[in-house]
Amino acid sequence: MGWKETCAVDERMRFVLAIEAGDEPVAAVCRRFGVSRKSGYKWLERYRSEGLAGLADRSRAPRHHACAVSAEAIERCLSVRRAHPTWGPLKVRAFLVRQAPALVWPAASTIGALFDREGLTVKRRLRRRVPPGAPFGACASANDTWCMDFKGWFVTGDGTRCEPWTLQDAHSRYLLRCQALPRTDGAHVWPVLEAAFREFGLPLRLRSDNGAPFASGGAGGLSRLSIKIMIKIIKAGVTPERIRPGKPQQNGRLERLHLTLLQDTASPPAGTLRDQLERFRAFRRTYNEERPHQALADATPAEHFAASPRRRVGVLREPEYPAADAVRRVRSNGEIKWGGRLVYVNEALAGEPVGLFEDEDGRVEVIFGPVLLGVITPGDDRLKRPKRCGLVDDAARRPQSPQPPQSQQ
Repeated sequence: MGWKETCAVDERMRFVLAIEAGDEPVAAVCRRFGVSRKSGYKWLERYRSEGLAGLADRSRAPRHHACAVSAEAIERCLSVRRAHPTWGPLKVRAFLVRQAPALVWPAASTIGALFDREGLTVKRRLRRRVPPGAPFGACASANDTWCMDFKGWFVTGDGTRCEPWTLQDAHSRYLLRCQALPRTDGAHVWPVLEAAFREFGLPLRLRSDNGAPFASGGAGGLSRLSIKIMIKIIKAGVTPERIRPGKPQQNGRLERLHLTLLQDTASPPAGTLRDQLERFRAFRRTYNEERPHQALADATPAEHFAASPRRRVGVLREPEYPAADAVRRVRSNGEIKWGGRLVYVNEALAGEPVGLFEDEDGRVEVIFGPVLLGVITPGDDRLKRPKRCGLVDDAARRPQSPQPPQSQQ
């Protein structure tokens, strides 16, 4: 004989029918069914008021949630996300807190779950762990280091090539310039860079990669193309800084900016170059003044940036060298005369003064401003390039050149 199956509703129905029959007291029926008299009367009352439906289980979920998110808060979270599809829950919440600090906003995890439910989350591929890049050593305040680079070209909807160039303050992440240039050479970069110098003042250092038009394989990483812009940067009183070849993480803050720029303005690109330029202008406004940045404690770059007190008014001065240095002016063929011999330095530096410092071992360091061009060893008439592209840090033991004046007249 098989086991008989039963359910709670059937047992409650049998209990109610036994009570309604009137053959036993209610207490006795409760004992026989193994329930308390309080529960027995509860089910009896539900049956008499609702019928068979009253014997079914009811939801125990609370009717009102003390921490429920209001419909207005949900709509505002969704509207910010739709306006800025690349902003995550942390950034959206920080933005809303800044807009309305008096309101109680849901946690970032709740906002993230809301985005998931509304289909506004794009799952990203897991990335392998990437070792951290080089730290920004002395980048402790605004205008210590500016970073510049080309983002990489793409084509707008009408087939026009667009090559955006960006300039960013490394400390505050303030986007100083975001413009599309006709060509990637110094002749087109310098006017935009000089305009930024005039508007925001001079930084202490200007960081770039080792590609054109910022560097090359010549002495000190300078060629005819790169010297046209680098010589002006040095004469303006700014120290050029270059990352090592194949190490984009050393300029990681600007590289991360380029990813955001691509996602917000060129996925997909605009129909025309004019429309694309308008997107760049709107992006720069939003990035500097509205978009919270986690590395800045959810503040905006505009709150951490201020113009440099070192003003640029248009005068380019030749670099000055310590008194211990010998100074030679590069000849038209790129050579200098040292120790009775002609040594080739760089034809691109023709007419420019270079400093020479001889140490106790007879090694002569040749520099142009803050850039170490190379070393002349005893008995050799060739300039040997430094291993690290000739940054001024390689000559840290040398007496320091005087700093440029606060305001160039």
